[in-house]
Amino acid sequence: MDPRALNELIPDWQERDAPLDTPVSEDRFLILTASGSLALPTALLPACFTNEGNYVISLGLFCRWLASEAEKLGVEIYPGFAGAEVLYDESGAVKGVITGDMGIERNGQPGPNHQPGMELWAKYTLFAEGCRGHLGKQLEARFDLCRHSQPQTYAIGLKELWAVPAEQHQAGLVMHTAGWPLDFDTYGGGFCYQYSSTSADNLVAVGMVVGLGYRNPHLSPFEEFQRLKTHPALREILLGGKRISFGARALVAGGLQALPELVFPGGALIGEDGGILVASRSKGSHAAIKSGMLAAEAAHAALAAGRGGDTLSAYPEKFRESWLYDEHFTARNFKPWMNKGLPLGSLMFGIDQLLLRGRAPWTLALNPAADHAKLKPAAQCTPIAYPKPDGVLSFDRLSSVFLSNTHHEENQPCHLKLGASDTAIRVNLAIYDAPEQRYCPAGVYEIVRDLAGGDAPMLQINAQNCLHCKTCDIKDPTQNINWVAPQGGEGPIYQAM
Repeated sequence: MDPRALNELIPDWQERDAPLDTPVSEDRFLILTASGSLALPTALLPACFTNEGNYVISLGLFCRWLASEAEKLGVEIYPGFAGAEVLYDESGAVKGVITGDMGIERNGQPGPNHQPGMELWAKYTLFAEGCRGHLGKQLEARFDLCRHSQPQTYAIGLKELWAVPAEQHQAGLVMHTAGWPLDFDTYGGGFCYQYSSTSADNLVAVGMVVGLGYRNPHLSPFEEFQRLKTHPALREILLGGKRISFGARALVAGGLQALPELVFPGGALIGEDGGILVASRSKGSHAAIKSGMLAAEAAHAALAAGRGGDTLSAYPEKFRESWLYDEHFTARNFKPWMNKGLPLGSLMFGIDQLLLRGRAPWTLALNPAADHAKLKPAAQCTPIAYPKPDGVLSFDRLSSVFLSNTHHEENQPCHLKLGASDTAIRVNLAIYDAPEQRYCPAGVYEIVRDLAGGDAPMLQINAQNCLHCKTCDIKDPTQNINWVAPQGGEGPIYQAM
């Protein structure tokens, strides 16, 4: 975590015991081959790749601490109540949200414990749902917020938390990898952050980011991550340790060129809901905090002037004048260059950052096709043979989902909505060999075949496994899957992640 925004928001956070326990002590950046690695000299790393002054943290513990600080100020927090729909006034401006009904049964009818949702009205509503927010997606369409931006591009991040032997642990070591097991044309890389926390010592957060613009429908981000951990550079850290938790989440990666309009009558998008994250920095909490601060300042001034329900034009103006915009601007060519493959992309982005300091007189365009449109037919691609999990460093999906502490009420309606029920078989299976079986890290989507040959294959949705990473909403080639918030605060309950 970069503490820059936190320093501005809560300058005395150290005295308030914020859980930033492990300063970064060393940066390593490795280019991996199947059996070896090449360490890049720190002097050759762009500033956005280095972490001096940053901290290795548990974001979950940090958010709990932030919540307690907010409540001390009188902020009301309603955990377990998801924003299910946007409310509009008679002029079409946003006037708030309605929380989802509780106690709706699988058949869509109210059960014995039914509680209707609550309407929450506001003069301004700030949407902070993270990447691919399902309300943010609706707002972008209703107000045409993406009319001047290029298609957003995404990645999926997979992460495990390990406790490792003390002799293999170096608190504050931050390691990033590129190359194997991905091919040079597939965007992504690994990470390994070592830290201690107030709850445990010798913790290692290991994970992988895979760009969702990949073309081969046989690729499985989950399996690529399991392969990554068997590499000698990671094996020597993890071997003999214990896996504690697993999780996954999509993240935005398009940067400045893909930012939507951030404001509309009655509200604004902040954080990743507004596409605000610089992918080259491999971190985003500081950007989310700062964007929330900028929107709050704009809303505060508007309320003090007696306004409400109009457009907070001061928010994007403040954004363009801030260091957050400058961070996006200097890294704006990262994703366009990396779309050209790892060797060329690394060379050109290195020139962009080290020689031109991110001030090149040109802004490159992102790939014009959205991520879901980039998949090739399965028949045109080479199948990938993934090794079976060894139960030591690599694991299967179901044991991983178990470690995410995911819970969903069994009798609630499925929160993964299909536009057309036959598309999964007629298009996805027939043309792309059902890629939802592989891009989902939790085994939610399963093609069930009658081994006796009597019935046609069908798609089974195991919604109770869902980690709410929203990869299906992004990568489904026909955009036939729509993720909506499940009842209550259900889903994964990550431990120290």
